[in-house]
Amino acid sequence: MAEWMTGSKDTQLNGYMASVGEIYFHHTPNDIFRTYFSTAAKEGKPRLQKWKQIRRNRKLGNNEVQELRSDVTEWTSWFNIDHPGGNGDFERLEAIRFYYRERVCARPTSIEARTTDWVKAEQTGEVVHSSPDKGFWCVNKEQQQGRVCSNYHIRFKCPVVHTHWSQWSEWSQCSATACGGPGVQARQRTCTNNMRFRYLTLPRCQGKAIKRRECSMPACQEAHWTEWGPWTACSVTCGSGHSLRRRDCSRTSDEQTCVGRPAEVKKCIESPCSGTELQCQLVCTMGRVNEECNGCICDQHILLGTVRSTDGAPLTGSRIAMEDQPFVTLTTTDETGSFRIPGVCAHTQNRVLVEHRKFVPSVFRAVQNSTDVSVIKAILTRVENPYIVKHPETKVRFEDQQVTFCCKATGAPTPLKYFWYHNGTLLDTKNEGTLVLRDLKRWQEGEYYCNVTNGFGFIKSAPATLTVIAKGQPNCKSKPLEHFIKLPGDCFQAATNSFYYNVRKCPNVGCTGDLGDELRCKDNTNYCCGVKRTEYKEITCQGYTLPVKVVAKCGCRRCTEPKVLVQGQAVAADNGEPLRFGQIFIGGEHVGLTGYKGTFTIQVPQETERLVVQFVDRLGKFVDTVKVFPFDRRSGAVYFKVKLLRKSETIEVDSTKGITIPLGEMEGEDTIGEIEIPPNSFRRSNGESYSGKVKATVTFLDPRNISLAMTASSDLSFVDNEGNVQPLRTYGMFSADFREESSNQPLDAAGVQVYLDTASVKMPEHVQKMKLWSLNPDTGFWEEEGLFHIQKKKRNKREERTFLIGNMEIRERRLFNLDVPEGRRCYVKVRAYMSEKFLPGEQLEGVVISLINLEPLPGYTANPRAWGRFDSVITGPNGACLPAFCDAARPDAYTAYVTATLGAEELEAAASSPKMNPNIIGVSQPFLGKLDYQRTDHKDKQLKKTAFKINLPKPNANNIDETNGPIYPYQNMRDCEDAPVSANHFRFYKVEKDKYEYNVVPFEENDLTSWTGDHLAWWPNPQEFRACYIKVKVNGPEEVMVRSRNYGGTHPETTGQLYGIRDTRSVHDLVRASVSSACVEFKCGGMLFDQSAVDRTLVTLIPQGNCRRTAINSLLQEYLRRHPPLAVNNDTAAFSMLAPVDPLGHNYGIYTVTDQNPRLAKEIAIGRCFDGTSDGFSREMKVNVGNALTFSCQEKAVTRQSLFQRIQNSPAETIAEIGAEMRRMVQTRPAQSRIVAYPSGQRNRRTRGSERKSRPARQ
Repeated sequence: MAEWMTGSKDTQLNGYMASVGEIYFHHTPNDIFRTYFSTAAKEGKPRLQKWKQIRRNRKLGNNEVQELRSDVTEWTSWFNIDHPGGNGDFERLEAIRFYYRERVCARPTSIEARTTDWVKAEQTGEVVHSSPDKGFWCVNKEQQQGRVCSNYHIRFKCPVVHTHWSQWSEWSQCSATACGGPGVQARQRTCTNNMRFRYLTLPRCQGKAIKRRECSMPACQEAHWTEWGPWTACSVTCGSGHSLRRRDCSRTSDEQTCVGRPAEVKKCIESPCSGTELQCQLVCTMGRVNEECNGCICDQHILLGTVRSTDGAPLTGSRIAMEDQPFVTLTTTDETGSFRIPGVCAHTQNRVLVEHRKFVPSVFRAVQNSTDVSVIKAILTRVENPYIVKHPETKVRFEDQQVTFCCKATGAPTPLKYFWYHNGTLLDTKNEGTLVLRDLKRWQEGEYYCNVTNGFGFIKSAPATLTVIAKGQPNCKSKPLEHFIKLPGDCFQAATNSFYYNVRKCPNVGCTGDLGDELRCKDNTNYCCGVKRTEYKEITCQGYTLPVKVVAKCGCRRCTEPKVLVQGQAVAADNGEPLRFGQIFIGGEHVGLTGYKGTFTIQVPQETERLVVQFVDRLGKFVDTVKVFPFDRRSGAVYFKVKLLRKSETIEVDSTKGITIPLGEMEGEDTIGEIEIPPNSFRRSNGESYSGKVKATVTFLDPRNISLAMTASSDLSFVDNEGNVQPLRTYGMFSADFREESSNQPLDAAGVQVYLDTASVKMPEHVQKMKLWSLNPDTGFWEEEGLFHIQKKKRNKREERTFLIGNMEIRERRLFNLDVPEGRRCYVKVRAYMSEKFLPGEQLEGVVISLINLEPLPGYTANPRAWGRFDSVITGPNGACLPAFCDAARPDAYTAYVTATLGAEELEAAASSPKMNPNIIGVSQPFLGKLDYQRTDHKDKQLKKTAFKINLPKPNANNIDETNGPIYPYQNMRDCEDAPVSANHFRFYKVEKDKYEYNVVPFEENDLTSWTGDHLAWWPNPQEFRACYIKVKVNGPEEVMVRSRNYGGTHPETTGQLYGIRDTRSVHDLVRASVSSACVEFKCGGMLFDQSAVDRTLVTLIPQGNCRRTAINSLLQEYLRRHPPLAVNNDTAAFSMLAPVDPLGHNYGIYTVTDQNPRLAKEIAIGRCFDGTSDGFSREMKVNVGNALTFSCQEKAVTRQSLFQRIQNSPAETIAEIGAEMRRMVQTRPAQSRIVAYPSGQRNRRTRGSERKSRPARQ
C-alpha cells in the first residue's frame, strides 16, 4: 500500500513516498524512477500495464490470511520526536509508537536515518546506533571532542498491510421482546490486518461485516396463577385481626391477564386484650414494640457502623435511617465516620439507609457478628451529574422508512430516565435511551434531542435533525447550484462582464443511500449529495486557453469524511515557555503528551460533540488547565494556542496553626479576597489527620489582569436544573495544591473559608447571586460547591470591609471559581475574509474567533481592564455567532475585545481610524456609533491591529436600525446564524500580499466535503493535505508577481495537463528595499487520488517583468540531477523542475508540510518559508536565507520621450508624425499578430531581442 502519512511531531518532515511492489525495495528512493522504467522495459511490458499489475497485487489477500513476504515492504513516513540536546538525539521505536501508534508495524525490517539537512547518518562522521526493533540513538559523549549529535529523523521499512476477515461471532439474542413477536439476530466479523495496531484497515476487506437473519420468540402461553402462598401471622396479638396469603400471575406478555384475585384475607381471633395492649397491636417477631408503636426494639442489641468514601476517607455527619422509615433520622456519624445505634434488632429484613451531602444515598444490610452486635460498613460514591457521551445523530430517510435515535449518559447514580423531544415537544416514550420511529411521515421531520436525569441533575443532548423525503421526490437534486470562481487577470469573460466563471457545485446536504439496517444508532454509511459527473471546458484568455472541470450532474454518494484534528501549542502566559511533555487527558483517560515545543495534536472522536481536554504539567510549574475546544467537522483541523497560568510560589504552613492566604495581590490594588484554613484541618486522601509542615501553593487568576484572560479554564458554563447549558461570569478563579513536606503526597483541607470582598463586585445584584463553584475536569462544566453569606470583618483598627463568606472542602486538586449566573446575553456576528476587499465569496472558514467580556465602563465605577468571561467560536460558511453579555439599559454596561486567528496567524480587524467607515467595518449608522467600535490601534498607531473593542447594548426590537445585526438577542440565535452577508457584521481579514490560486478541478479549502476524486485534483487525498512551497529571491527595486504553472509530469493519466496556477507577489526585506522574496506554492509530487502511480509535477516558475534567472540552489540542483528525468531549462527568464517527492527542507529552498487541513498546512509552510527554516515560523520575510532560486528584475531604461511629453513639447510636429504613420499603416497590409500568454518568460531570447528593437518607446 502506498500512502501519505503525517510524520514528525515538531518538524513535520513528512509525506515521504511509500510505494508497494518488490521492484522498489531493493533500491534507494534515488533510484525509484530508473528502476521502474528499466524493469518495465526488461519485461517487455508497457509502463501503464506494469502499474496496473502492481495495483492488482496490492488488492490480493483482502479476504484471506496470507503468509507475509519480507521482500514486499514499504517505507513509513519520517519521524522526529526528539531534539538534540542534553545527552544526544534519541529516536526510540517505543516512543514513536506512543505518539504515532497507527503508523509503525509490529516488526520493522529495516531503518533509515538522515539529518534534518538531508544527510545520511553514515555520511555525517558521527557515532550512531540503530536497530529496526529499537530505533535510533546518537550519544553526545561518544562523539569527537567539541562535537554534538545532529538532529535526525528516521523511517522504518514495514511489510505491506494485508487485511482479512476474522471468524464470525456467535448469533446475538433475538431482538424481539414479546412472545411470538418477530425480531432480528446478528453476527459480525472484524476487518483486521497484520499491523501492530488494528486501526489501519486499508485496503478494506470485501464483503459485509454484519449478517442478519429473522427470528421470533416462542409462542405466548396462556396466563395462569401460581400456587397460593402460606397464610401470614395474625396482624394482632390479642383481639380480632386478619391474615392473608398471595399468589402471582404467570404470563409471557404484558398484554395478558389472569382472571381472579392475587390475594385472599381471612379473620383471625386471639385472646382478649387487656391493659396497654389495647393501645398498640404491632407484632414484633424479635424484641418489643417501641413507645411510638411503629417499630421493634431489642434492648440488648447494638448496631455499629462506619461510613467512608470510595477513597477511604471518613464521612462526618452522614445521616442514618431505616429503609422502611427513611425520614426518621436515627443518628449521624462522628468525625471518624462511625455511628452507634442501640436497640436495633438484628433482623434479616432490616436495611439501613445512609445519606451524605454530595454522595449517592445507599441502602446496606447489617451483618451480625455476635448475638448482641450487628455491623455495617458503608461505602458511598460521590454524586456525579449526568453527562451525555453519545448524542443522537442527524439522519435522512424516505417516507415509510424507519429510524433510530440513540442517547447515552454517564453519572452517579446511573441515569434512569431519558426524555425525548421533537421540535421542543415532549414525546410519550418509555424513558429509554433509544427512540425508534417507524413508518415515517413528512410531519415527523425536524429536531430531536434527549433530556437525561439520574435524580440529582439533568443534561440535554445536542439536537439531531431528521429529514424525511416524500415519495417520488429525488433523493438529491441532479441539477447543480451556481458557483463562481475567480479567473486570472488576463481572462476577462465578456459573457459575465467579469473575471468570474461558473463551475457549479452540488449542495452540501445529506441524502439516503443503501442503509442496510435502518434501525442502527449510527448509519453504517453516511451519504451526501455530491458530484456525479463533470465536464471538461476551456476558458478563453488573452492568447491562451485555460482548462477547467465543471460540475454537470449531482447525485447521492458516500460522504467525504475528513479527519477532525485539534492542533496547537501549550505555552506559559507570562514568557511563552512551552509545556514540554505535558500530559493530555480526555474524559479522565490519558491520550498523549505535548511535544518538546509544547505542540499537540488531538484527533476528535467521531461521536464527540464537546471536546474537553486537560493539560497537566508533570513538573508542577503550571496550573492544571482544562480547555473546551470548538471544532468544525468540515474544515478538518483547527489550531489553538493554549496559555498556561504559572503557579504561585510555594509557602510553608504549620498544619497545627492554620493560615490566611490573600487572593489577588496586585500592585496598587486591594486584594479581592482571601482563603482561611483553620488549624488541624489537613487530611490525607484516606481521611487520616495530618500533623506537620505543609507545602501550600494557592494560585489566583485575577480578572483585573486582561492579559490572563486566555488562561481561564473551561468555557465558564454550568448545567441548570432543566439540563440547559448556561454561562457564568467570573470574579476570580483559584487552584490550591497542598502537599506533605517530607513525602510530597497531596493533602486535602476541610473547613476552609473563602472571603470575597463585596467592593470588588461592581454590580449590586451580583452580590446575592454569588456562588462558589468547582470545575469537573472530565466534563468541563462548573458544579456548585457552596453558597455565600454576608459578614463584616475588620482588617485593622480603622478599616472595616464587607465580605461574602463561603465554606468549602479542597480536594482532588480541582479549580475553584467565584461566579454568578448571568442572564443578560446576546450573540455577536463576526465574519473573516481572505483580504481587506471583504468580498462575500472570499469568506474564510475554520478561523477561531475569541471574545473577552470586559467589566463595565465608568458609570459602574469598575476597572475597564477587568474581564468576566472568555468564549471562542469557529467560523463556518456563514461566519460565526459569539455569545456575550449585553445590557438593554446602558450601551456601555458591557464591553468586549474580539480577536481572530487562523493557524498561528492573527487576522487584522477592519480599521476604525482616521474615520469610522461603515462600509469597511460592516455595520451601518447610527447603530455603529452606539457600539463605539475601536480597533486596538485607534489611539496608538504603534499597537497591533488584530483586535477591536465594542460596547454590547442589547438591540431594541422597536428600533429598525438595531434589528439587522451585528448584535442579536439570545433567543434569536437562529437569526444570527442565518443572517445574510448583507446584514450588519464585524470583519476580520487575512493580511496577504497579492495572491491568486486557480485549480482545474475546483475545490473549496474551507469545506473538505467538497473534494472531488479526479486525476487533475490539486489535493489528491481528502484525509491528508500536503502543501509545498518554493522560495524565490528577487533582486530589484520593485516587488514582483511570481507565477507557478503546474502540469502533469510523469503520470500516464496527467502528463502535459494543467493542475493549476498560483500567483504570489514578492515581499521586500525590512532593511534592504532593493531585495524581495516570494513564497510560491506548487503542486507536490506524489501519488494521485487513485493511489496507482506517482506523478512528479512539472513546475514552471516565471516572475513577471524583465527578469533573468541568476542562481539556483546548489543542493536543489544536485537533488534534481540525481533524480531524473530533468526538466528543460533553456529560458533564463523562468525555471522548470519535476517536483521532488521527498520533503527536502530549507537548505534546498523547498518547504513541505502535511496536515489534515489544507489551509493550516499552507499557513505553517508559508511561516517556515518566510523564516527560511524547516521548523520556525515568521511573518517577516527573511530574504537572504532558505532560497531556492534567484532572479534579477530591473526596470527598463527610458530611451526617448513618451507620447505625452512629445505632444507637450512640440505639438504640431508630433501630430504630423502621427498622421503620416496612420496613412502608412492603411496602405500597408499588417502582418498577423502573435499573442503571447503571460508571462514573457515563455519567449526565447532571440524573439525578445527582435521585439525589443522594434518596440516603441514607453508611453
